[in-house]
Amino acid sequence: MNKKPLLLIPILLAVGGGAYWWWQRQELPRDTSRLTLYGNVDIREADLAFDANGHVAEIKVQEGDRVQPGQVLARLRPDKLEAALAAAQATVAAQEQTLAKLRAGNRPQEIRQAHAQADALVAKARLAQISYARLLKLGQKRLAAPEEIDQARAAADAAEAEALAAKEASALIVAGARVEDIAAAEAQLAARRAELALARDRLADATLLAPTSGIVRDRILEPGDMASPQTPVLTLALNDPLWVRTYVPESELGRIRLGMAAEIHTDSFPDKTYHGWVGFLSPTAEFTPKNVETPDLRTRLVYQARIFVCNPQDELRLGMPATVTLALDSLSESDAKLDRRCAE
Repeated sequence: MNKKPLLLIPILLAVGGGAYWWWQRQELPRDTSRLTLYGNVDIREADLAFDANGHVAEIKVQEGDRVQPGQVLARLRPDKLEAALAAAQATVAAQEQTLAKLRAGNRPQEIRQAHAQADALVAKARLAQISYARLLKLGQKRLAAPEEIDQARAAADAAEAEALAAKEASALIVAGARVEDIAAAEAQLAARRAELALARDRLADATLLAPTSGIVRDRILEPGDMASPQTPVLTLALNDPLWVRTYVPESELGRIRLGMAAEIHTDSFPDKTYHGWVGFLSPTAEFTPKNVETPDLRTRLVYQARIFVCNPQDELRLGMPATVTLALDSLSESDAKLDRRCAE
């Protein structure tokens, strides 16, 4: 029996296995028209806090709630702020009346009273002058003592001065308030109104409103907690815009342009393709972050990129791993306008 064919079988198997191993080790031709990147879904977040100090009265939302711009999220206890507002309103009202009084001038009755007082003092001065003149004639005939004449003269001078003062006072009553007094009252009223506006703003700050649409991610404080501008109450996830944060190797950077079309895939929905576009390329290089699981970019310098993505079914979540595929052949006009497709 010829045993040579049997001996050739192991040799042929070894040669075939070696050839297969060598073929498997050969690098397949690389598709240079497409670039695959790896990253994670990212969004912006906002820590919402009261612009006031006080105890939390109520929080109207829970984690996961969707909110709209201007929606009431939480409130502080308003008792002290409402009292301060009422005091500011009363102060403004009082100052308005003071200013109105200065602008209106004196009442007709006050003016007539001032005129009557002036007339009475003028008459009194005239009588004192007549008495002095009479005593002066009697003194010339030595029928009046010099002391009496001096007293009469002093009384006449005093009465004349009082009459003059009364006339000036009457003129001031007619003229009304000074321009400077009115201007000072107007300035005080402006200050009081500013304090009133501040009190209203402080009361408004006791209500926390949603600055934009989003999803409540964290509820940090509860009713009864002390709030301040430095203490966030809620964390709001801003789900528009939504992007994949990824990193581009330096060798491929020159082939990527803003607005370039992209396809995004996730492990959660492997059969679904999300459309997106290149929205940001970092101007500075950095080392590949450790959380980016790429095969060969452990120590190379890369550039951060944001691939904005459409999420009409709200399926993408913060931190979700994603694979991004870019078509590097060309940048068409439709690619440059891709950022409008989500709104449409």
